[in-house]
Amino acid sequence: MTTETLTIVISAIGIVLTLGASLFAAGAWMVRRIDDRIDAVDEKLSTRIDAVAADVTDLKISVARLEGPPRHLLTAGRR
Repeated sequence: MTTETLTIVISAIGIVLTLGASLFAAGAWMVRRIDDRIDAVDEKLSTRIDAVAADVTDLKISVARLEGPPRHLLTAGRR
């Protein structure tokens, strides 16, 4: 094998390794960034769900207070 051929093969291997490493690094960066965004959205959504649950609970208590105890249509007869 001549020196020129050996140089071309080594250069090609170097280019392939460089491109592979850069693609791996870019993929890892994108995955980390997407995970951070998903975590932020999940936190915001869980906060909103908790707020809605508290509002619903308060609403249920308010409605129960307005309605009062259940009325009995049939009363026990006196003897």
